[in-house]
Amino acid sequence: MELSTAKHIENYLAENRENMVLLLKKLVAEETPSADKEAQNRIMLLLKETLKEMDFYVCIVGGKKTGGYLYARPGHRVRHQPLQLLVGHCDTVWKKSTIEQMPITEADDKITGPGIFDMKAGLVQMIFAIKALKELDLPCKVTPVLLINSDEEIGSIESTRMITRLSRLANRAYILEPPLGLNGRLKTARKGIGKFILTVKGKSAHAGLNPDKGVSAIVELSYHIQNLFSLNDFEKGITVNVGMIQGGSSANVIAAESKAVIDVRVNNLADADFITRKIMGLKPVHEDSELRVEGRFGRPPMEKTNRNRQLWKLARDVGKTINLNLKEAKAGGGSDGNTTSLYTATLDGLGTVGDGAHANHEFIFTEKLVERTALLTLLLSADPLAGTRV
Repeated sequence: MELSTAKHIENYLAENRENMVLLLKKLVAEETPSADKEAQNRIMLLLKETLKEMDFYVCIVGGKKTGGYLYARPGHRVRHQPLQLLVGHCDTVWKKSTIEQMPITEADDKITGPGIFDMKAGLVQMIFAIKALKELDLPCKVTPVLLINSDEEIGSIESTRMITRLSRLANRAYILEPPLGLNGRLKTARKGIGKFILTVKGKSAHAGLNPDKGVSAIVELSYHIQNLFSLNDFEKGITVNVGMIQGGSSANVIAAESKAVIDVRVNNLADADFITRKIMGLKPVHEDSELRVEGRFGRPPMEKTNRNRQLWKLARDVGKTINLNLKEAKAGGGSDGNTTSLYTATLDGLGTVGDGAHANHEFIFTEKLVERTALLTLLLSADPLAGTRV
């Protein structure tokens, strides 16, 4: 990438800074909890209108349980040209009317608001990176395809199928989740996340009159909780946490049922398979107890594959053309990048630098919105062989 091209991109985006901020504020003002389909419909229509003005073909696919997802591609795409996938989400963890306590403010080179960091700034980056390519008439030999879902914060329960389908076709995938830390490290690896539910059936009895006739589901569960915690291996990055338990009906009744919700995080697929077998293979300690185990790894690990490393190196080299000394990091949480990484070269954390994801001080640095959009623009215009599927 020529330095002059990089400079043209930076200048274009700097000139459009106010327009970028204006769109960002519109998106943040549309509060979009994952479970609110009506709110998702409104922001999807806003995004659709914006993309259609850019001569994109846009399709909104409604969900049964969620607001669905938006798919977009250039209206006049070049046949047989390879694809690059841009993935983002418009849902947030915040309830409606949160904006009253977390208003949109702009001061000291920061913009605040619910969902601004995670990850509505990333949506603005998608749009203006593509605008920059078009307005500056820059070559783009890999067709950009956009997938914006409304269910990422709840596990992408309905959009994963489409993300998988597009990932299988794409040469590379750019995930517009926020970067890690105030120095904006790109996410080149993520842990896989599993959720399991262990239900124990015992036998109720009066705790005072005939306790010997009962089989406590709570006592049975306690054995398995200790067993589950023994699976933790911090050196390997395996964490197994029983974060919720429930059971029993009264203090004077031997509990007939108990339940535990288990969160599992691992670095690689081999460990995911190992832990899954361990949990699904749990057996009763008391012969009159029954166990039922449900669950799976909803987000597989995003590992440092060869193709992912190629894409990271591309970003690092491209960043230097705009005086960015990029760093990488592994994230403990999951994203749709966990899914795309199974099928194509993936780079995550390309959103805007800031802080406060899922916290009430959520913000972005205004100038970083321009900086990281420039980085994305350069990545989109990169050679088709960079970050290939191989």
